[in-house]
Amino acid sequence: MPSLNANGIRIAFDTAGDPKSVPLLLIAGLGLQLTSWPDEFVEGLADLGFYVIRFDNRDSGLSTKFEHAGTPSLTLAWLKSALRLPLHPPYRLEDMADDAIGVLSALGVARAHVVGMSLGAMIGQLMAAKFPSRVLSLTSIMSTSGRRGLPGPTPAARRALLRRPRGWHNAGDIDSAVDYNVQLLQAIGSPAYPTPEKHLRRRVARALRRNCCPGGVVRQMLAVTASGDRTPQLQTIAAPTLVIHGAADPLVPLACGVDTAQAIPGARLEVIEGMGHDLPTQLLERLLALIDAHAHGKMAPDSTPRLFVKQ
Repeated sequence: MPSLNANGIRIAFDTAGDPKSVPLLLIAGLGLQLTSWPDEFVEGLADLGFYVIRFDNRDSGLSTKFEHAGTPSLTLAWLKSALRLPLHPPYRLEDMADDAIGVLSALGVARAHVVGMSLGAMIGQLMAAKFPSRVLSLTSIMSTSGRRGLPGPTPAARRALLRRPRGWHNAGDIDSAVDYNVQLLQAIGSPAYPTPEKHLRRRVARALRRNCCPGGVVRQMLAVTASGDRTPQLQTIAAPTLVIHGAADPLVPLACGVDTAQAIPGARLEVIEGMGHDLPTQLLERLLALIDAHAHGKMAPDSTPRLFVKQ
C-alpha cells in the first residue's frame, strides 16, 4: 500500500482510474479504513470517468497513529461538552481536514470532488468551508452539522456502540472483535437492505487483519466532540453540495441530514427510504448515479428532500 507525507504525518492511500480524469476524493468514517469503501463502488466511480483517491484517516488503517496521546475518556469529554467546558483533544476535525488537503497536494491535485461518509463527511464539510478553492463539489453522506439539540442514536444503536466486546482486554482475541463489529454493523445497518452475516464477517475480518486501533476510534470520537457545532462553517460553503441520508439511520437520524442540508446554502437533500448507516450493495448503483449527476451539475440545487423509494 503506497503512502505519502502530508500535514506532518504519514498517510496511506490508494487510487483508481485514469490520473488524467477529474479527481474525486473519498473520506471514510469513524474508525474506518480506505478499504471500507466497497470495491464495486470505487470501480464504479472510476468507470464513470473519475480519478478516485481514497486514504486512511489519521489514527486508522495504515496511517500514523497517535498512541502517545493515550486513550481519552469519552464519558468525561461528553460531560465537559455538556457543561461547555474546554476540551483538549490530541487533534481536531480541522486537523483531519488539513490531512485531506495534504493528500491532494502531495498527489498534485489542485481541486477535487469530495465525497465523505459519516465522520468523513464532517471532514469534507470543513474542507469545503476552509479551502473553497480546492473543492469542486461536496457530497455529504449520513452525517450531521453537530448542532446541539439534534437527535442522537436510537437506544439499540447506542447500546451496540458502547458495548464492550467479549474478551476486549485481550488484543489477540480476533474472534471476539469480529463478533462485536458484526453485531454493531447489524445494529446500525439498513433495515430494508440487510447484508448477509457471512459477508459482514468476511469484511470485518479483512479490516481487522489489515489494522486494528481501538484507541484511534476513541480519539477520533473526541475530535468530533471537540469540534462542536459546525453550523457557522457550513453556512459559508459555496461548493455545490449534495446531502444523502437514510430515512432509517439509527446512528445519525434523518433529522441530522435535514439540518445539514438546511445549513449549507443551496444544498440538495436526497433521502433514501430503508437506508441505515451503511452502504448496502443494493444501493450502490443509486448512490453512484446521484454522485455522478451531482458532480456533473445535472441536479438543480435546492433543499427539498427527494425520497428514493425501494422498488
